[in-house]
Amino acid sequence: MRKLHALILFSCLSCQLAHAATRPKIAVVLSGGGARGGAHIGVLKVLEELRVPVDIIVGTSAGAIVGGAYASGMPLAEIEREMQTLSTANLFHDVARRDLSIARKTDDADSFVGPEIGIGPGGLSLPKGAVSGVALEALLRRLTVRQSVPDFDHLPIPFRAVATDVSSGEMVVLEHGNLAQAIRASMAIPAVITPVEIDGQLLIDGGIARNLPVDVARKMGADIIIAVNIGTPLLKRDEIKSVLSMSDQMARMLTASNLRTSLAELNPQVDVLIAPNLATIESRNFDLLKEAAALGEQAGHQAAERLQRYALSTEDYAVLSARRRYAQAPQGVLLSSVRIDGTQRVPEESLRGMMETRAGEQFDAAKAERDMRRLFGRGDFEHVSYTLTPLPDGRHELTTTVNEKSWGPQYLRLGLGVSTDFEGDSFFTLRAMHRWTWLNALGAEWRNDLEIGHTDRLSTEWLQPLTPAQRLFASAYLSGERTPLDIYSQGSRLARYRYESIAAGLDLGVPLAEWGEARVGVTRGHVNLLLDTSFLPPSEFFPKARTGGVQLRLRADTLDNRSFPRSGVEADLRVFASRTALGADTNYNKLSFSAQTALATGPHSLQGALEVQHKLGENALPDHEILSFGGFLRMSGYRTGELVGNSLHFGRLVYNYRISAPGLLDGAYIGASAELGRVGNTVDSLNGEQTVRSNALYLAIDTPLGPLYFGAGRASRNQTALYLLIGKP
Repeated sequence: MRKLHALILFSCLSCQLAHAATRPKIAVVLSGGGARGGAHIGVLKVLEELRVPVDIIVGTSAGAIVGGAYASGMPLAEIEREMQTLSTANLFHDVARRDLSIARKTDDADSFVGPEIGIGPGGLSLPKGAVSGVALEALLRRLTVRQSVPDFDHLPIPFRAVATDVSSGEMVVLEHGNLAQAIRASMAIPAVITPVEIDGQLLIDGGIARNLPVDVARKMGADIIIAVNIGTPLLKRDEIKSVLSMSDQMARMLTASNLRTSLAELNPQVDVLIAPNLATIESRNFDLLKEAAALGEQAGHQAAERLQRYALSTEDYAVLSARRRYAQAPQGVLLSSVRIDGTQRVPEESLRGMMETRAGEQFDAAKAERDMRRLFGRGDFEHVSYTLTPLPDGRHELTTTVNEKSWGPQYLRLGLGVSTDFEGDSFFTLRAMHRWTWLNALGAEWRNDLEIGHTDRLSTEWLQPLTPAQRLFASAYLSGERTPLDIYSQGSRLARYRYESIAAGLDLGVPLAEWGEARVGVTRGHVNLLLDTSFLPPSEFFPKARTGGVQLRLRADTLDNRSFPRSGVEADLRVFASRTALGADTNYNKLSFSAQTALATGPHSLQGALEVQHKLGENALPDHEILSFGGFLRMSGYRTGELVGNSLHFGRLVYNYRISAPGLLDGAYIGASAELGRVGNTVDSLNGEQTVRSNALYLAIDTPLGPLYFGAGRASRNQTALYLLIGKP
């Protein structure tokens, strides 16, 4: 029966094609314009309503997205539904934080400024774009899932995507290959989305060379052009206010120049130009795709009189439309093999160990997309993608292509933190993070961190995987730290010391997928209290002490955002057993635990946090196991480090209301906190323990320097404090 249906359809199509030979060939040319591309959907809706045939589609950038999906056979309703998932926030974030490896999440704990800097044989280098386009390409794969042949002439509607060769500035017409990759090349915005390499050419946004490629459609044999121009107009004089807007204007000038040439190629007697009024749609605001589609539909209806002269009868149009509907997404595809291409430093085995997709199983698109996010989350690649290729025996081959970072294998990040409580305590911190990856075939990594300012910290770690699949690792580390220890009484600071600790250790660990890791190891070192400003010698508090013992650590992190979480959990459990046999002065056991979680709906989010440090067993903690607490969101009414003791129980509940939508950054919030803590064996308490309460109100804004907080706190002793911070609180 299926063969009979196919034969009938083939006969109908043959008749239709014979009829098409007697009518003019119509091409739809869709221009680039970023988020304005939603207007193309509206115009295509009108063409379907009017029964205007589409024999050729040529698209640039946003026009390539809509045009490529439509040409491959995807119905407009599905295109619109898929594109509704595209937003400014997810377009400019390659993968969600939860998909990063635990090592990359650890690196995310501090605020860093600017992009990752590569250190290689050629010196310092930077990424080619702000984002890789991994999230974008996942959407494009869904939009082009119906592609079954590599030749774009053999799609239900012949199609071309237009890109620009970054080396020559010339137009490149893409007519074969992976459709999703061709579209991504066509819309690789310079300096924003990483260029795409196809057939040895490095390609960027086609709008630079040809934003409305009328000439490409003519060369494909088009007799009539329906051109949809959604290009972004030049900025006005008063809109050019910075280096960024000047750069944007230069790109618009290039586009405007080639657009004038393309418009001059239209024949006003037969061709139709549709230019929707998109003044309210900013080209980079992908949250307004639905509004852009409505404006495109409106413009299409305004051109209806000129379009109707090319309309087909109901019967002829139904036969023509069947050709597109016949293209279906592959179902029940069996994978005969899973290949990995592009590896140089990174061994294939370590990647296969992270992938769920296996040869001999049915292809699962959702599983394959998870694999791509997981591989990219390692931090080794500037781009990852996959293609599904049909084989003569009916099975398919999945090829995962990885592009290792061209700016490695050493990476440097720089950051800063600034805070003040408006009462004389102002802190400035400079940070540097260095990572040297793939130092041997198993993937050894050398990690170095430096912090100078309020706290001075230096640490180095050699992380050595012990298996090719990296399911077991060893870590050798050395760290030193000096941090202020302030002694307060009744809210007034009496003295300041510097708490010094030096530790070296060796751990054995296992990664727990991308969400966590477990370690067990031994450590030795010493702690000391150094004089800063005080009339009492440090030895009055505790003498220099030797440390040594066994530590068990378990970490988990599934937070979606480190600064402003809306879902997920983060937890860190440490159990330390100090033993004289391992060089310590005393035997004792200590538990340290911290956790936070979040949930959200709409603009509202709620975060809960817990922090505990306490003895385990009968032996008390020694005097050198001292901690300082207090400051913004850590008993907000108290000065930073005002509470000093050797045990802690702390809980916090924070409510955030998002007052601006996320985009390139995470937006702005107003928030409030309720905090409760108990610090044991405190210096200034009468009974050796005190329970304190505190609340805070604040305004928080995500900035390129890190989150900025301006807040006020009030504590149970009627103490108040104001805070201004840039960086993590």
